[in-house]
Amino acid sequence: MTAIDCVNCGHHNHVEKNRLLSANCSSCGSKLIEESIPYELTDKELENAVQANVQRGSQQEVDINKWVSKIGDQEQQAKYVQDGFLAKVKRYASKVPFVKEVVTLYYCSIDPKTPLAAKATAVGALAYWILPLDLIPDFIPIAGFVDDATAVLIAYKSLSGQITDEHREKAEQFFVLNKNV
Repeated sequence: MTAIDCVNCGHHNHVEKNRLLSANCSSCGSKLIEESIPYELTDKELENAVQANVQRGSQQEVDINKWVSKIGDQEQQAKYVQDGFLAKVKRYASKVPFVKEVVTLYYCSIDPKTPLAAKATAVGALAYWILPLDLIPDFIPIAGFVDDATAVLIAYKSLSGQITDEHREKAEQFFVLNKNV
């Protein structure tokens, strides 16, 4: 059995591992997993990408279409992030120290002035943060958010040139307006 929190209502569900993709929330009835990202980077691919980036030393244009087939449709991921983002922020804001970076990435991803490659990076990190299935399940105290923090903070650092003061200010305003978060 695996424990999964519903993105819509926050209910804690226990589901058999072989039924994860078809499981519905026992409280509100919504699907627990709307979509999954069908591609995982191998250690070698990740190592090669990091080495190439270090050698390059400067930011280059990314061919988004090359990666769409590997990580899924960016529009579907954006909808998934938008639908589950606020529920997850409200539920876990007090438990994760990187929540301001998460909200800042969100505002960067919805800004029409943000380049498509940067939006894809931000949406990918946010989708991973929202996705209930990941390397270390979120319900495990402390360790459950380590992989999420890694994904968010790597994306945040790599997009530092695209994240504007306006995005940071909107994130601050989000917490001022949502004091209960």
